[in-house]
Amino acid sequence: MFDSDRDARVRMAAFEWLSGAVRMHGDVLPRSLLAGGFVLDDARVPLVGPQGIFKPRVLDEVPLSITTAPEGPYDDAFGPDGLLRYRYRGTDPDHPDNRGLRACIVRQLPLIYFHGIAPGRYVPAWPVFVVDDDPASLAFTVAVDDISHARLGRSAGAKTVRDEADAARRAYITATVRVRLHQQAFRERVLEAYRRQCAFCRLRHEELLDAAHIVPDPDPLGEPVVRNGLALCTLHHAAFDRFFLGVRPDYVIQVRPDVLAEGNGPTLVYAIQGLHGSRIVLPAFPRDHPDRELLEIRYEQFMQAV
Repeated sequence: MFDSDRDARVRMAAFEWLSGAVRMHGDVLPRSLLAGGFVLDDARVPLVGPQGIFKPRVLDEVPLSITTAPEGPYDDAFGPDGLLRYRYRGTDPDHPDNRGLRACIVRQLPLIYFHGIAPGRYVPAWPVFVVDDDPASLAFTVAVDDISHARLGRSAGAKTVRDEADAARRAYITATVRVRLHQQAFRERVLEAYRRQCAFCRLRHEELLDAAHIVPDPDPLGEPVVRNGLALCTLHHAAFDRFFLGVRPDYVIQVRPDVLAEGNGPTLVYAIQGLHGSRIVLPAFPRDHPDRELLEIRYEQFMQAV
């Protein structure tokens, strides 16, 4: 028999643990941490397992999380309405995992979604709700919501997951999360290519590193690909974006003349002026090197700013 109180306790504990994990480790979490999970009432509760649709032993019949692997066998993707299409496990609609997600629709139970952006590294989003089931395409539709609307331990009553207000709110939140997932995927690929160090100063503290676009995101050429990215510490990212310095197509850093002429303390001298004429750190693989044509476009903008 389904124990709604027990189920609600497990889900809320999972959400609270995940909030703490993100505060401590950042938005991208290692699979080992998620597989270890947490302890509730002397029972360990992992958040992920071998299969994408995962139910820990402490739950009766309904999954706790769904996962998209970075190079998995299923083509989970966002549909034209902006919501996630999450593939069935296998091709049998009556598989226990698929029945479990179907039960989430009936009971309006929130789950956690883990989006794989690199082998062993995941960005979580929670709570998410299964809002539709399409056996013809072997896929569920999943939307992200705000934690205040999780309604843990409550029955749906007259209000359904297709309620118009719920749908509009969830579509907006899901769109926001989708952008964040793409940004995190871009950051992860760029930092991995640059061996998790600043391309200007070699700083290796990942908490202080960003993935900077060479050609900005709004530009048609500003694609979120490694060859349009530089791994930069927060200081040098800001300096690059604001044209305190530029990078020539031959990978040499140029500092703006008026900035070079300033005498304003050791940070400016060593962190900015000292970079003038030096070459950036390049990724190990030539395929990941900054695109010279994109650098040329950005350097022309830098020269205009000068």
